[in-house]
Amino acid sequence: MVKFAIAKQLAGKRIITTDGEELGRVVDLYVNELTGKLESVLIEPNPDSSVAAKASGGLVTIPYGSVLDVKDVMVVDKRGITAAA
Repeated sequence: MVKFAIAKQLAGKRIITTDGEELGRVVDLYVNELTGKLESVLIEPNPDSSVAAKASGGLVTIPYGSVLDVKDVMVVDKRGITAAA
């Protein structure tokens, strides 16, 4: 299933997991220059979230394939979350 969203609407959007944990907010997006497809989302994690310990330089990368839905919040599957390089 293809998920469509306008990039400027994602800025600052809250990110939650399927189990309801609020991970943080969107900081930036990584887009493939050749295809124009969104590859990953860079977030600033909440200090008390389960991914805060994975943060490298204070940020966490979420592959866009882990994004399940985008409406008022971005819903992600946290199994795909890794520390940002």
